[in-house]
Amino acid sequence: MDVSAHCAAIVRAGDRDLYLSDLLAPQGIRAELFALHAFAVEVASLRDKVKEPMLGEIRLQWWRDALRGDHGGSPVASTLALAIARRGLPIDAFDNVLQARIFDLYDDPMPSIGDYEGYAGDTASAIIQLGAIILAGGMSAGTATAAGYAGVAQSITRMLADLPGSAARGQCFIPADRLAAAGTSPDDLRTGRTTAGLRAVVQELVAVARERLTQSRDSLAGVDKAVLPAFLPIAVLESDLKAVSSPARDPLRDVVTLSPLRRQWMIWRAARRGRP
Repeated sequence: MDVSAHCAAIVRAGDRDLYLSDLLAPQGIRAELFALHAFAVEVASLRDKVKEPMLGEIRLQWWRDALRGDHGGSPVASTLALAIARRGLPIDAFDNVLQARIFDLYDDPMPSIGDYEGYAGDTASAIIQLGAIILAGGMSAGTATAAGYAGVAQSITRMLADLPGSAARGQCFIPADRLAAAGTSPDDLRTGRTTAGLRAVVQELVAVARERLTQSRDSLAGVDKAVLPAFLPIAVLESDLKAVSSPARDPLRDVVTLSPLRRQWMIWRAARRGRP
């Protein structure tokens, strides 16, 4: 089996923005990036693959053990375990990803915007930072801050774009405190009620995502250019946020999807310019 191709296929099917960005990384380290991002795709999609939350928790525990060497020949886990050892990737970061993904398996509402930013930091931001470590051959000054902001911007944007899907599954990632302040509730989302309050909260979260995106880009100034491919997926966020915040959009019924060709062009352009 071509392990790199196997990992790449998982990433391509699950997160095309990541896949396109990985193709723009130096060839010698693409296999490690594909393995990292195949891991990210798998743990992010567990909710859709298991019938019961406990089965998802068992799979997350399997990953904890696999990344410490007990991978049973899994091509993704074995390649990623080698990258962890070779690049000195912090195993605690992977543990935090896996712990945060437990939330995805249940229907508890996200309590607050602070909780959401913490969740995004442990998931999306962590994956960006781990990719940056692989690309730079170690920790690079400034990337942790930039990755923190980038992951929050990316996570909020994707969450808002996929509101119809998460609401249909009975999940509520929109912070419950913001919903309450706007006079609505998680139950309104779960029952498909698009209230004026929900629309107001969507706009509020779009503003947060835009602020974090700007902060990430500002933080990247002066950072080692080798880490750029880790940040290329955020090149599409401005367009996604514009679509998400359109007054014509019903946030509980209209999934935001830009054309694959447009997304590919924006990522390629960011790589050419040297900034996402």
